[in-house]
Amino acid sequence: MDELRTADNVSSIASNTQILTSVPEKLTTENISTAADIAGQILKNDSQEATATMAAVATVSQLLDARVSEFNFTDENLTNTTANLTRTLEHFSLNGSAVQPNIAIQHISFKTNSTKAWFSAKTVSGSLQSENINVSENVPDIEDASNSEVQILINVTKNDSLSGNESVGFVLYQNDKFFQSESYKTHFNHTKQIISGRVVNATVNDVKIVFNPKFNKSEILLHDYACVFWDYNANDWDTKGCTKEGNKSELRCRCNHATSFAVLMSFRINYKYAKPLEILSNIGTGVSIVGLVITILFQILTRKTRKFSVTWMLVNLCTSMLIFNIIFISGIDNPNAKNNVAVSTTNTLLDSDRVDPPENARCTAVAVLLHYFLLATFMWTAVNSAHLYLLLLKTLRPIPGHFTLFMSIIGWGVPAVVVAITLGATYRKGKQLNYRQEEFCWLAVRDDKGEVSIKKPMIGAFLLVVAVILLFNIIIFVKITVLVMWKEDTNLTSNKKKSFTTKIFGTLSVAVVLGITWVLGYMMLINQEETNFVFSILFCIFNATQGLQICILYTFRSPIFKKKVTELFSFVSLPDIPIYLHSKSYYLLKFRSKKNTYENFKPSETFSEETSFSSNDQTSMKN
Repeated sequence: MDELRTADNVSSIASNTQILTSVPEKLTTENISTAADIAGQILKNDSQEATATMAAVATVSQLLDARVSEFNFTDENLTNTTANLTRTLEHFSLNGSAVQPNIAIQHISFKTNSTKAWFSAKTVSGSLQSENINVSENVPDIEDASNSEVQILINVTKNDSLSGNESVGFVLYQNDKFFQSESYKTHFNHTKQIISGRVVNATVNDVKIVFNPKFNKSEILLHDYACVFWDYNANDWDTKGCTKEGNKSELRCRCNHATSFAVLMSFRINYKYAKPLEILSNIGTGVSIVGLVITILFQILTRKTRKFSVTWMLVNLCTSMLIFNIIFISGIDNPNAKNNVAVSTTNTLLDSDRVDPPENARCTAVAVLLHYFLLATFMWTAVNSAHLYLLLLKTLRPIPGHFTLFMSIIGWGVPAVVVAITLGATYRKGKQLNYRQEEFCWLAVRDDKGEVSIKKPMIGAFLLVVAVILLFNIIIFVKITVLVMWKEDTNLTSNKKKSFTTKIFGTLSVAVVLGITWVLGYMMLINQEETNFVFSILFCIFNATQGLQICILYTFRSPIFKKKVTELFSFVSLPDIPIYLHSKSYYLLKFRSKKNTYENFKPSETFSEETSFSSNDQTSMKN
């Protein structure tokens, strides 16, 4: 570099370096280190021509656009080079001025009575511009923070014993790529501006800084912040001599020394809720709970009228679904994720820009239970699928012995194994977000950077398992509908053939009990906003109400249930009106006597009684 200091072609070297760094995304760690060294050497020499100086500052600005992954500070050479460069820029700021998109350098030479130096900057379209950079002397205090992104006010005492003019220099960096911290980890993509203040021939009394950082408030919310300065000895941020004086809307700092300052921020995710979907989900889940309770009670109370295996399969499916729905509607929300915690007054060094919620054993337990009972629900749909296959497609073969016990072990045991393996592989104390989400008490699907990750349990321990079950159920569903429900039997007389309505209800009954509509959940993975919203609505409508659908198709349409309802209505005094019970319309004719009351039901029209798909031996109601 001695040649660089003495050569006449410094301007040419500076210009060439600027050109070579003009495509920042292609720069490597070695390129950055070399260019930073050249720029630093040029800026060290106060006598350099203005063109060489401006080219060097432009090079620095371009380096700040390089990929953050190339600022590998395990490389000691890069660490030393960038440290020397930032110190050189501070020295240069005492006498020089320059503004580039990613860096602004300004200075104030104090007049006789001046004791305060003020700097403010505002970014336009992500770049710094000269007309939005302001410096002034003897400003009484910091201005309204909303007018700028960063302000710094340095109050000094002139030292008459020192020769030379008192001067204050300012350097503003648009990001922190030259100040890579080992202690503070970044997960979110937000800009962290660095403001440097350097004073010569004066004593610093007080430094006030206000930051108004720009970040996507629709995605993340500020949780806390720390006022820090760059410690060149430790090559990291420190809080010594700095205090916080602001809040979430105004990040104010106060320090007793001048150097490079920043605010480190921690955020919570700003969760978005689609209110219509939430309302649909809650209503659907509520009516499903009622429907499932009715179905379970009805199946148990009338179990003698049907095969034991048929009742057992449906009751277990409804039980797992009922427990899931109750836990879902009462405990899936995580209140800790929505707490709006006030910014603490303690200026504590932050270790991450993402704050994890406090340990919440209740939320983790809810996530485990939801994981288990939803997997159990799907596993019981698969068991029902296998059962229907044996009953309808293999009718000539007897059902294997101990079939019910074997299916019960599968239905309740396989989900338990999956949940146990998932917990063992992901959950660690203090790292509950490896297993569950922060927003909801449900399985985690995104990594620390907010990206969907195959390593998270939502993918492997749920979506993949459910996809296999759904594929199995869809195959059985197609076989049953084609070979049983919709197959025309030419041997049947015309009056015994199944009606179109019967086929439709039979098909719906199979589809609902096998959970076929959960395919809509996978359609929600389509990364297109309008399409995703449509499938989300359909998913909520069809799956939140699955319990109600089962109740309608397997309970309300049952001849036994209709008979019980009719008997119940026989004790109610009603006018002569028709009561529609799906397959028959009955006129209620009521006769009273002193000792007894009886009902005479006359069908308005004769139809063959519709049979519920779950009740093989249900009989027609007699008049």
